[in-house]
Amino acid sequence: MPERRLNADHNAAADKPAPSASKPKGPRALDLQAIFSWLLADGIVEKANVKAQFTQAQGILKNAAGSMHPLSAVAQCKLISALPPQRLQTLDVLAEWAAAKVGLKFIRIDPLKIDFTKVADVMSAAYAARFNILPVELTASTLVVATAEPFSIEWESEIAKISRRKIQLVFANPLDIAQYISQFFSLAKSIKDANKSNGQDLALRNNFEQLVELGKSNKLDANDQHVVNIVDWLWQYAFEQRASDIHLEPKREFAVIRFRIDGVLHQVYQVPAVVMIAMTARIKLLGRMDVIEKRRPQDGRIKTRTSGGQEVELRLSTLPTAFGEKLVMRIFDPDVVVKTLPELGFPPDDAQRWDSLTNRPHGIILVTGPTGSGKTTTLYTTLKALATSEVNVCTVEDPIEMVEAAFNQMQVQPGIDLSFADGVRALMRQDPDIIMVGEIRDLATAEMAIQAALTGHLVLSTLHTNDAPSAVMRLLELGVPYYLLEATLIGIMAQRLVRTLCALCKAADGDISDDVWQSIGGSRGIAKPATVYRPIGCPECRQTGYRGRTGIYELLTISEDFTRLIGEETDLIALRQQSVADGMKPLRLAGAYKIIEGVTTAEEVLKVTAALV
Repeated sequence: MPERRLNADHNAAADKPAPSASKPKGPRALDLQAIFSWLLADGIVEKANVKAQFTQAQGILKNAAGSMHPLSAVAQCKLISALPPQRLQTLDVLAEWAAAKVGLKFIRIDPLKIDFTKVADVMSAAYAARFNILPVELTASTLVVATAEPFSIEWESEIAKISRRKIQLVFANPLDIAQYISQFFSLAKSIKDANKSNGQDLALRNNFEQLVELGKSNKLDANDQHVVNIVDWLWQYAFEQRASDIHLEPKREFAVIRFRIDGVLHQVYQVPAVVMIAMTARIKLLGRMDVIEKRRPQDGRIKTRTSGGQEVELRLSTLPTAFGEKLVMRIFDPDVVVKTLPELGFPPDDAQRWDSLTNRPHGIILVTGPTGSGKTTTLYTTLKALATSEVNVCTVEDPIEMVEAAFNQMQVQPGIDLSFADGVRALMRQDPDIIMVGEIRDLATAEMAIQAALTGHLVLSTLHTNDAPSAVMRLLELGVPYYLLEATLIGIMAQRLVRTLCALCKAADGDISDDVWQSIGGSRGIAKPATVYRPIGCPECRQTGYRGRTGIYELLTISEDFTRLIGEETDLIALRQQSVADGMKPLRLAGAYKIIEGVTTAEEVLKVTAALV
């Protein structure tokens, strides 16, 4: 593609209308008069009300001094459609409706799917803002351009000539176009300028395939304003997209940014390797980590704010890889600890049983599951509810996930021989009522947790096992005597996270085969639901059909019959059978009830749970 770029003061040819096969038929401008004529013709507004509503929209547009799109003015009138189901006419609803009226495809701009550096090469930010257009996709033969002015396309012939591609118009929310013109072009410029200031496109420094290029400094300041802009954008963008983790991954010739959203990784962008090095250095600097040290893993944390002013904590972890230093940032929402058990996904009966366990004066309660299954969230929520002014709650963690003023938190420091076991031993002299041990990893930690429980304290901890009964076997394998488990263990809970169906677009016309339902709940006598919901996809869920996650839980309350099965020759199958007899619902069975309630799908439950035994 030619390097020629367009700007707001380009030649007069850009101001002349150009004939185009893609030009929609209709009025010369998308104005209030045309919009209300269509609304009246479609029966969305009634004839008796149209004059007053038109006058209201005119007033809104006039007060905005011409800077507002007419669809935005109509949306601010908060019209309710006269047609069933009488939807509120939001800007998105109006934009989709207007797109159909002018014969264009409507798109919801998804920043995760746009290579904004590539599309920013097509035109300048000033040119895009002048015509209120945004390039959203560039292929070998086609340039897709989003617009909210379908009849003002005098720019089309010139862009087609410059890009040497056919122009395909799509309709988008005018506020989204304005927002992303600002974000995309600004970020693309920052990345290009940061790369240019380094003087090279490739940087494989301090890694496994050392590349020596004579005469090149290979340095980019972590405090360079371009790098600052990129990092600030990255965080705010991650918060807006509801990401739980940010991955910065160096590759051979470039680096990749990925977000984990609702448990699934999405590639966001590729940046030059040297820019990634500077971004990593910037983040390590803010996290008070050793910026120079790249040969060993490091941990850090940063507290920042969202654009709405809400505090957010990020936990940082670096890892030396073949092509440089990989950085993962886990995002913790402080609001998570003020959620109730039902909000986390606990069924009412399990919530009641869990509360009865955590209100006992002493004993050990374990939460099990793989990394990222929500164990820490469950423990923090529980401790927050227990941490009254009359109770001393102490934790020993590695690392401290979220700083919470209601707890006394200690972080494990292996460098100075402060292990989990040492931490628990120290906490025992701090007059605790409740102790939370981040994880039981070895016999020494297990023994100290048991000692704390034997001396009258309530101990909560996590363990990595596939189900609740397996936690007993894991502790026995570590070397814990069975009689100590009999004396201290009072409850075990296994948990997983499943994606929840988007409430705005899920459809009640799904189906589950008899064989699949038999493996989920049919074998335990649960009737197949008459109504099964399936994911559809809408702008709010980014066309995935899922939005957010919820927990499914397997809660085992230790009974006398269960305790008698713990011995030198413990049988795991017998433990599982007794657990079910004592009222434990296995994880897959808990998932079956979520399917019946319309919360999730069979595919999600099968993905995270083991077969019933």
